[in-house]
Amino acid sequence: LLPFTLPAQTVSQKLQKAFQQFENDEQLKHAISSLYVIDAKTGQVVFDKNAQVGLAPASTQKIITSVTAFELLGSGYRYKTLFLIGSQNDLYVIGNGDPTFGSWRYQNTIDSLIFKSLITKIRSKGKNKIDKFTLLDNETLKNIPSGWIYEDIGNYYGAPSKSLNWRENQFDIIFIPGEKEGDDTQIDTTATFGWNYLINNCKTGRNGSGDNAYVYFLPGQYKSVIEGTIPAGVKRFSISATDNTPNLSFALSFLKYASAKQFFNGDDVNIIPPLNPYYKTIKDTIYTHYSPSLDSIIYWFNKKSINLYGEALIKTFAYEKQGFGSTDSGVAIVKKFWKQKGLDEDELNIYDGSGLSPLNRVTTHAQVEILKYAKTKDWFPYFLKSLPDYNGMTMKSGTISDVKGFCGYHKAKDGKEYIFSFLVNNYSGKTSGLVQKMYTVLDELK
Repeated sequence: LLPFTLPAQTVSQKLQKAFQQFENDEQLKHAISSLYVIDAKTGQVVFDKNAQVGLAPASTQKIITSVTAFELLGSGYRYKTLFLIGSQNDLYVIGNGDPTFGSWRYQNTIDSLIFKSLITKIRSKGKNKIDKFTLLDNETLKNIPSGWIYEDIGNYYGAPSKSLNWRENQFDIIFIPGEKEGDDTQIDTTATFGWNYLINNCKTGRNGSGDNAYVYFLPGQYKSVIEGTIPAGVKRFSISATDNTPNLSFALSFLKYASAKQFFNGDDVNIIPPLNPYYKTIKDTIYTHYSPSLDSIIYWFNKKSINLYGEALIKTFAYEKQGFGSTDSGVAIVKKFWKQKGLDEDELNIYDGSGLSPLNRVTTHAQVEILKYAKTKDWFPYFLKSLPDYNGMTMKSGTISDVKGFCGYHKAKDGKEYIFSFLVNNYSGKTSGLVQKMYTVLDELK
């Protein structure tokens, strides 16, 4: 008998079969999906389905902002927040868009450490107290990117970036749930800053139901309303909401700290634009707070998918190139940069830096090309380290309503390395079920 063996299927053939099964699934009946895979070493296309179709990328768009930031700003880039002393004992603050200012994620950005360092520096210059506190704020009225939806912008993940950010522009609302489903909830006023600006319509949900509460700004008012539910069966439950006036929150936090240290006796806080005549009374910069370096910012940006960081970065591109930061200008700079690198600018039809806007449309081909470009750079190890691990693969995920995506890198057992982007729009059913089906397709790369 002659030996007989079937030829082994190639990765391309396996992907073709798996993807066809995926598309035929009931969850994809009214959806559109795209998968693009290349060999990381040769650049050869391994699989291509709808790679030139623009789809909403959700947070996978963060890889575009990240790679652009490394190129335009450099891995060692740091934001500066300036503190200046006027002709009297007046303290002025100028924010330059640092999204980490007051964040709990880094040692040197913790609020109490910033306050202590600032007071120590001022006292070292022979000034034992300040009499007036002024924020030199050049914030524009349009600080929410195009397309962001009403349901998002009141909640922490929809906090827009401002010229002076503080504690990632969010605050916690602490609830006391009722005993059973349908009961009213109470806000713990001793633990919730600004509770008197909140209208609580939140109800108690069933045990284990999790966070289903949403915060909505009330147009024309300084109040927000909370709708939805929080779970029964716990003593306290917290959600995080957008702080729409982070500059004031910073000022009040610092002045409370300074007053306790007998460094400030008043409550006078002013907000003026830098071109105001009072600006001329400033003598010198007495203290400069530096943010963590860009590689550290990108690490948390991708690991925890912090939308605020992406919006700050997109504005920073414009600020560094043009002297004034705006989202629209930053987006134009991103598209121009990648056009110069050979990408069709229409493949990056973007409106923000984080992917939160449902208006964004990006091709999987563009994402893979950008990931391939990153692999050739000396800062690549920092970028790679920032990408989470899902399904045993190094990749960024993305989720917004009826949108799911993954893009990144994978090294197979046989040593082959792949770069891929996988986007699905307008699927039905539960996201968790779709994710497992996407994993099944991507498993063919293992």
